[in-house]
Parts: sequence; C-alpha cells; structure tokens
Amino acid sequence: MSEIITKQQNELANLIKRYAKNDGVHATAIPSLFFIRRSVVSGPSYGVYNLSLCLVAQGAKEVWLAQERYEYNPADYLVSSVILPVTSQVVEASVDVPYLGFKLEFTVNQILEVLRDSEIQGGAKENAKRGMFVSRIELNLLDAVMRLVRLLDNPKDIPILAPLFTKEILYKVMQGEHGGTLEQIAIEGSSARQIKDVIDHITNNFDKSFRIEELAEKVNMSISSLHRHFKEVTAMSPIQFQKQLRLQEARRLLLSESTDAAYVAFRVGYESQSQFSREYSRMFGLPPKEDMKRLRSQYDQTISI
Repeated sequence: MSEIITKQQNELANLIKRYAKNDGVHATAIPSLFFIRRSVVSGPSYGVYNLSLCLVAQGAKEVWLAQERYEYNPADYLVSSVILPVTSQVVEASVDVPYLGFKLEFTVNQILEVLRDSEIQGGAKENAKRGMFVSRIELNLLDAVMRLVRLLDNPKDIPILAPLFTKEILYKVMQGEHGGTLEQIAIEGSSARQIKDVIDHITNNFDKSFRIEELAEKVNMSISSLHRHFKEVTAMSPIQFQKQLRLQEARRLLLSESTDAAYVAFRVGYESQSQFSREYSRMFGLPPKEDMKRLRSQYDQTISI
C-alpha cells in the first residue's frame, strides 16, 4: 500500500473514531453512510447486506456468503450488489486498536444515473455474476471516499455535495475490475436484474411460501435458468435464501422481544415448530432457548468489559 493511501486510511480511521466513539453501528448525518466500531474479536454475527460499499480503516473482517469466505482489510473494499444474507466476523480488533469500518449503501437508480452520465458502456446483457466481491482499493476511490466523509465536518454542505461524491464513488467502483457486476444489476432485462427482482420479492415476502414456477414466470425465465442464475448471484438456492432470511429475523425477534419461540416460528413463516427448531439449531449452533441464553450472556460480558 502506498504512503499516500496509508495517510488517507489514517485520516479515515481518525474521522470514524471521532464520530463512532463507542462500539456498534453508527448512522451519520449523511444518509446511507454508516460507521462501525468494534473493540473485541467476537463470535460470528448474522445479518443482511443491502446494496453497499464497505471499507476497513483499521482491523480486518471476514464475511461468509453461504460457504464462500470473503476477507478484507484496509487494502481492500467489499461490494454487495444485491440484498444478501451473510455471516460476518471482525477478525482483528482490540481496545487499543479497534476495528473501524465504513459502509455506504446505494440504489439501482444511482447506478443507472452513473451509466447515463458517464462514458461507461452499459447496455450489453451478460450472464449474472456473484453479487459480492472484494477488490484492492486504489487511491482515486479512496480520494472520493474521503471527500464524502469530510463533509461530516461541514454539515451545511451535505445536501448538495453528498449526492455528488456518492455518485463519484460509484463511478470509481464501476471503473474497477468488477464494475460490470454493478452495471448488469441496473440493466433492464439482464439475468442479474431479473435475479435482483426475485431477491427483492423473496425479501419482501420471506414469511410467505412461494412456488418456483411463479417466481420464474414473474421475471420471464425458465425454472432451470432461474435456479442457475440465482445460485450464481447468491451462492444458494431460492429456498436456502428464504430460510436464512426467516431464521435471521426469528433470532432478531427472540432477542429484541423476548417472546415465545413457537410464536416467532409462526411469524416468520414456519408451520412446524420442530422444523423451525431443527433448522435454527443447524444455522446458529443451538436451539432457540439456549441460543438466547448464550447471546444475553455474551452481551452482559461485553457490558462488563
């Protein structure tokens, strides 16, 4: 990593520390920009990545998409081009040198705007590619990121300049080696865009059962093409994708509402409590009740630290 990039990373780390004084995920005055701070290496966490660009200013993190592992540190950036349920874990962090992360969410419309206003040649439909990738960071992208983050010190400039700098960041990413992945998500009628539409439908209706034939008809694909392209983008089948969404939401409800597991199972779409408990245990390592005890114990230990 060059000396200039290292200097930029240090400035980014200092800015994140100033605006994220405690561990956790922190919203900022810039819509869709979040800072993450972790002072300990903990167990895996489960969540859903929206369309987003993620950087590490300090420390390191790994993300699991199904059975695929993506690790990134200050030399890299990670992009999720569609909604994806993932498992993530901070792998380098301490009280003295906390993990410091940057996350910028974006939309398909913002990608389309870049395509319309730039010389990037969008329009050719290609086969769908994996919806997550890691690339080495370059100075021109980091420069654009820093321009956006520095706006936090000049909040009156945010409404005008934040959209421009966000557009510049997307433009730089789309000029990179995996930029075509973002382009395909925005191109109407491409297999990547069709799969994104299926993902959005499942995400918005994860508690309802579906027939694969109906999903295929909705996006004008054959059943075999839908299965093939869906797995290419998400590394899992539509049913596996829905199952992860259901179980993650069930865990969130159990932790936040301290409610009954049978009731939660019904709320997220399970008709069989035994099936819910079995699949929950397979994903999180323990049945719901024991998992809640473990999570609350870990939370109490973190508070005491």
